[in-house]
Amino acid sequence: MRNQRFTKAVLFGIVLACFAFSCASKKKAASDPFEVVISTARSYTGTPYKYGGTTRAGMDCSALVFHSYYAIGVNMPRISADQSKVGKKVNARDLKRGDLLFFATGRRKNQVTHAGIVTEVAKNDVRFIHSSTSLGVSEDYLSNRYWSKAFLFGRRVME
Repeated sequence: MRNQRFTKAVLFGIVLACFAFSCASKKKAASDPFEVVISTARSYTGTPYKYGGTTRAGMDCSALVFHSYYAIGVNMPRISADQSKVGKKVNARDLKRGDLLFFATGRRKNQVTHAGIVTEVAKNDVRFIHSSTSLGVSEDYLSNRYWSKAFLFGRRVME
């Protein structure tokens, strides 16, 4: 009986410590909304692509954008073509972390069919996360020949 009380007390202390630590780390991350958007998107890395999917069992590119921005309280439309109308247009050379990228991957060269979130901006390249049909949720570079040809524009949802 005494052993059980001791075990419960120890477990309670561990849970309390974990809770306190996790709350502190969330507060720190929440101070940078762009980091929250990107870390939320990266938490889906490896999730398989599923057209119309919205869960870790399978998701499409617009669901990734939707969930990532929802993590900071921004309610985005569910379809990439509608998402492409939110915020202000951004020139490719002015892209920043957290900006959205829109692509035309279908037959129509000017119709938005794909979206991604900028994760890093380097001097000569932009890295973004998206849900691709072949790799699921993964990161790629805008300089990749396929993506640079399909790229339409960027949008900034938050300043």
